[in-house]
Amino acid sequence: MDRRKKKTRQAVYDAFTHLLETKAYSAITVQEIIDEADIGRSTFYSHFETKDDLLRALCTEIFEHVFSENLTREKTHDFSTIERELQGEITHILYHLKDNYRYIGRILSSESGEMFMRYFKEYLEKVFEGELEKIKTDIPKDYLMNHMVCDFAETVRWWMKNDAYSPEEISGFFFATTPFA
Repeated sequence: MDRRKKKTRQAVYDAFTHLLETKAYSAITVQEIIDEADIGRSTFYSHFETKDDLLRALCTEIFEHVFSENLTREKTHDFSTIERELQGEITHILYHLKDNYRYIGRILSSESGEMFMRYFKEYLEKVFEGELEKIKTDIPKDYLMNHMVCDFAETVRWWMKNDAYSPEEISGFFFATTPFA
């Protein structure tokens, strides 16, 4: 994607997330996004077919960064120097979700929350995949995968409503109740 397209896409993301800070997802119109981003209607539709498509693209972009193989120093945390292990990865994911709390919390509390969770769970499966192979159990692996993914996803949903805990505390709660511990 060329620089101009990236800049336009970022303007749409910024407009959309800004609107999510004050309005429910269902109440936001494409026209409001266009106005906030200061772009034309045809420009919006050359990037996204619908508002749901915009949400999917935004989730994909967030998750590709959050679930990146390369952990780098960030404004709020630095996992770049630690050995790569599951609890560190989970804590890293939680920091990113916390950094984006304003609009992720808004998305999760609206009817678009299920769409967000579906995409989130797809990425979580990739995180847990290798770890499940290390667990010795008679429980079917697909059941255990479903359980772990749903457990963590619902932990995040709960945390977004009860944000009094740090990412380290939430990670600790999760691992205290999982077969990975």
